[in-house]
Amino acid sequence: MQRRIFLLAPAAMAARPARAQAPTTLRFLWWGGSDRHARTLKAIAAFEARHPGVRVKAEYMGFNGYLEKLTMQMASGTEADVLQINWAWLAMFSRQGTGFLDLQQQAGAIALDQFSAADLDSCRVNGRLNGLPVSYTARLFLWNQSTFQRAGLALPRSWDELFAAGPAFKARLGEGFYPLDGEPYDMLLLAHAHVMQQHGTPYVHPTEPRVAMSAAALLDWVQTYRRLGDTGTCTPVPYRASLGGVDKPTEQQQDWVAGRWAGNFTWDSAFRLRASTLAKGQQLALGEYLTLPGAQTSGLFARPTLLFSVSRHTRQPELAARFLDFMTTDVDAARILGTTRALPSAARARDALEREGQVPPLELAAQRQIRQLREAGRVQVPSPRFEDARLRRLMREVFERISYRKLTDQEAARRLLDEGNALLSRMT
Repeated sequence: MQRRIFLLAPAAMAARPARAQAPTTLRFLWWGGSDRHARTLKAIAAFEARHPGVRVKAEYMGFNGYLEKLTMQMASGTEADVLQINWAWLAMFSRQGTGFLDLQQQAGAIALDQFSAADLDSCRVNGRLNGLPVSYTARLFLWNQSTFQRAGLALPRSWDELFAAGPAFKARLGEGFYPLDGEPYDMLLLAHAHVMQQHGTPYVHPTEPRVAMSAAALLDWVQTYRRLGDTGTCTPVPYRASLGGVDKPTEQQQDWVAGRWAGNFTWDSAFRLRASTLAKGQQLALGEYLTLPGAQTSGLFARPTLLFSVSRHTRQPELAARFLDFMTTDVDAARILGTTRALPSAARARDALEREGQVPPLELAAQRQIRQLREAGRVQVPSPRFEDARLRRLMREVFERISYRKLTDQEAARRLLDEGNALLSRMT
């Protein structure tokens, strides 16, 4: 009996099916809404179909809590292979350029020629390519044309016309009507654009950890912000706070929905969201980018919308790079993803969506306006430090206190200089 078992054992072993080889797995972490999630999952499936034996593990969530999760993972070295990050986070996670994989080392797997040199340069830290720019966005004027028509006004084409629109709205339409709505950060950015055109310098130096504005420019920044509120050009912060919180998004404000607030200075990537809640009969239009006569810079606040980066700890750097290339430059992927991450930066992906009519007219017009300003050399790349959470808290506090008249203009300008420099010096 024992002999029989011994003889059969090799045959039985040979009859067993070979164990399937485990797939090579990449982890991909991103944030977004339901449409972005659904389309990204579909694009992942298309990539897997092209690469048998590869599995991309999707890890996704909303924006709230994303940075906290990513921060903990980066600190412990457990982050996903491929990461969606905010461009400004480069200053947090890769100050010396070593926080992410240098994608230049994987140039053979990525069609880098599909991106402009300026786009790629905006993703370099100390010469290392820390990510690929998924898309590009800027703060532009979005107007409710219907409300301006009710007021008998043309859409503003100059700063003087913008500031004159506030009193005109009140006189012709009544209390509670404003040409612009925005959170304090929106309005301080608008005032920042005005001051950059006037003085030629941004608040934060583009490459050095220091305040670049002079004392005179800082005072003008504060006074321009105050003027926006005092003239009724924008919704006053105390009034906005009384309607559910100063940070309540514009599209959730009933006064925006009904057309009493007639404009927004916002990212062009947010246009669709702003339009989604408008009452019937309201018509949105892209405004001209307001520029002071003789200005050498537009003051346009523009940057990559998002980056796709690769973890420096990944065990599959080439495969991760190929996945990045597919998600950013491949035409089939672009058709699946659409504009869920705005209009792609990669030329062939962008051209395909434009050619096939997948870009809403308002968003397409906005991107063309941005492109014209960039090609004319009118756009300075901002410092990622400008959007550092600590500096944003300082700016928010100072400008909110201006809105509540708890700081004089001189006190506010001094705080922006002294406390700004102190914070920036700690970001080296």
